[in-house]
Amino acid sequence: MVHTDLMPIDALEKTEGFVNPLHQFETSSLIPFSWHGVDLSFTNASLSIMIVVFGTLFFFSACIRSRGVIPSRGQALVEMLHEFVLSMLNETLGAQGRVFFPFVFSLFMFILGANLLGMIPGNYTVTSQIVVTFALSMLAFGVVTIIGIVRNGLGFFSIFFPKNVPKLLLPLIVPIEIISYLSRPISLSIRLFANMMAGHTMLKVFAGFTVIMGLWGIAPFLLIVLLTVFETMVAALQAYVFTILTCIYLNDVIHKH
Repeated sequence: MVHTDLMPIDALEKTEGFVNPLHQFETSSLIPFSWHGVDLSFTNASLSIMIVVFGTLFFFSACIRSRGVIPSRGQALVEMLHEFVLSMLNETLGAQGRVFFPFVFSLFMFILGANLLGMIPGNYTVTSQIVVTFALSMLAFGVVTIIGIVRNGLGFFSIFFPKNVPKLLLPLIVPIEIISYLSRPISLSIRLFANMMAGHTMLKVFAGFTVIMGLWGIAPFLLIVLLTVFETMVAALQAYVFTILTCIYLNDVIHKH
């Protein structure tokens, strides 16, 4: 009779070449600190956020330091990013959307920077943490809601009452509209978190196969190269999706669609 019990994960981790693909998402304390029982330690996630913020500021400062009529490569890249985000606002909100450019551009650059930083081996992918993506989603949701109320006053709540809907159906439609609106930050956060976590887990799994197979690991190694290119594209795409949805939500509350 064949014994078919699965090997426990602890035993697998002791196997030569095996690396738990979920270890890369663990948060570790770099500078322990607590205040009145609250853990305020500086973690690898905190470090990644600081690298993204200050790295982005340094990147833009370096690229636009010597501005000229004929742009350098760095200046051209910055202008391309500027025009890319500005076109998103123009397409969704029109010319009046330019007032929201600083917020939308900052949101896009942070998510893009965090996603791309996580693609560098050894770096922590902060956008693979649901608490981070949910915080970003709540920030976008809160700003959008506040702008809608400031712009429209009590008329903001008319977005929950679709036009040309029979009054008899309003008791059914209005709760659905409210739930749909309140679920936006949840869907935003889960979409970004799930895509980044799934992609990095897959890369780690194939990297483990490559190490375990030794000389026979050329096939999974080539696949890792292709997956890395694909995951880099996904990292940029997810930053775009998060930002364009924020622009669409802004358009909804401003024009009460």
